[in-house]
Parts: sequence; structure tokens; C-alpha cells
Amino acid sequence: MLMVENVNLYYGASHALRGVSLKAGTGRVTCVLGRNGVGKTSLMRAIMGLQAVKSGVVQWEGADITPMPSYQRARAGIGFVPQGREIFARLTVKENLETGFSPLKRAMRTIPAEIFELFPVLGEMMHRRGGDLSGGQQQQLAIARALVTRPRLLILDEPTEGIQPSIIKDIGRVIRLLAENRIKAFDPMAIVLVEQYFDFAKELADDYLVMDRGEVILAGETANMVEADVRKHLTV
Repeated sequence: MLMVENVNLYYGASHALRGVSLKAGTGRVTCVLGRNGVGKTSLMRAIMGLQAVKSGVVQWEGADITPMPSYQRARAGIGFVPQGREIFARLTVKENLETGFSPLKRAMRTIPAEIFELFPVLGEMMHRRGGDLSGGQQQQLAIARALVTRPRLLILDEPTEGIQPSIIKDIGRVIRLLAENRIKAFDPMAIVLVEQYFDFAKELADDYLVMDRGEVILAGETANMVEADVRKHLTV
């Protein structure tokens, strides 16, 4: 389980996260909702170790990883799909996937065949440069690259942003298969999903939390969600 407890994060004098707590359990999708600029990405960067927190604790599998650098968190089984994909435009699809080898022991440095079952288009474009792929294909590549690391926690920051509906549907299917541990190549994993697209989040999430101005203002199991209360914090 991932546990984030009372985390505060600053950018200079700006207080970006204010006492934020989150739990994400194996086999469950935890969705973080909120408008632009409320701290969702800052929270993901704090979990991944890309931004130092001022106070609070980040625990993963019972260990305090708060002081741990991001590469060690990757080695500990945390996979990250950043907002904006951040694939390497001049590298081929194959080379992009192989960048996921870096946190792995040498014997594990292979691309699981199941990745091409989840995302068939990547198998067809192995020698195409990442920059030549469509936005949706690049998003699939970014998720696949994270899966190459064999994560036990998968963090996805707005994976549907700017993506055509057909690929959004495919990404949702993959997230559910992974959460339900139905892909043999991967260990059971916890999934943290950042979203603004409410219907997509509601369909996938087992648990949710809503952020506003750097704070968690609503949280709970999706089965008990009051949809109107959540939606009013997502509209502009």
C-alpha cells in the first residue's frame, strides 16, 4: 500500500500542497480529481520523489521513502506516466521502451510480450520514432514504458488529456486489467490515476479524492460518492 500522510509542499513562497493525505491499495484504482492548478501533479511529483516535500511522510510497502530519490523509488517498484507523456521523440518505439530497463536487474531487462497484447499498435511501430506517433499512440507508449519497469505502483497523470475517445477507451480497459491482476507478466499493483474527465474516472475508480487549492476536500470509496458534490469541484 501507498500511504501519503499530511504532506506539505512549497514552490518558493507558494504553498502547493496543504496537509495532503492519500492511500492507495494493491488491486485498487485510486483517482485524484480536481480542476487545473489545484495540486494534483504536485502530489504525483511528491510521491515519485521529483519534488521534495517540506513536511509529511510518503510510505510505500511499509517503508518511509520520503527522503528517497526518484531513481530509488523506481527501483522500489513505482512506475510513473507523467502529464504530457515525455516520450523521447528522436528515439524509436523500441528504444523508448528500453529506457524502462534502467531500474531493473540485468536478467529482467526484457520487454514483456503482454505489452504488445495490451497495445498492439506499438508492436507494429517498433522502429518508428516516438515523435512520429499520434498523441494517443504516444500516450500508449508512455504507459507501456512504465510497465516495462514491472511496477507494483503505477501512477498515471492525466492519461486521457488530448486523446481521441477510442484510445481513451483502450487505456481504460488496460487500467482495469492491470488493477484486477489479469496480466500474468505483472505483479499485483496499486494504481493512482489523476483525472479531470469525470466519467472516465468514475468508471474506473475504486476510491477517489478531490483536491482544491492544494487540499483534499472530498475522499472516499467511489461506491459511496455523491456525484453532484464531486462535479461542482470540477467545473470552471
